[in-house]
Amino acid sequence: MPIIDVTIAEGRTPEQLRALISALTHAAMDSIQAPQSSVRVILREVPRTHFAAGDQTLAERDAT
Repeated sequence: MPIIDVTIAEGRTPEQLRALISALTHAAMDSIQAPQSSVRVILREVPRTHFAAGDQTLAERDAT
């Protein structure tokens, strides 16, 4: 049973998140022949103030 755990910054629409779930599920099905019913996808949305790269949060980047 593959478990795909994704952490992303918040801000996507429900439709975008649904599309991501579908794409990840199908990637597991296609690449390792996992049955669809066995694929688990966990999406974790992190506030932009808690997601940083290069010592700058995404919220700080958004403000510049």
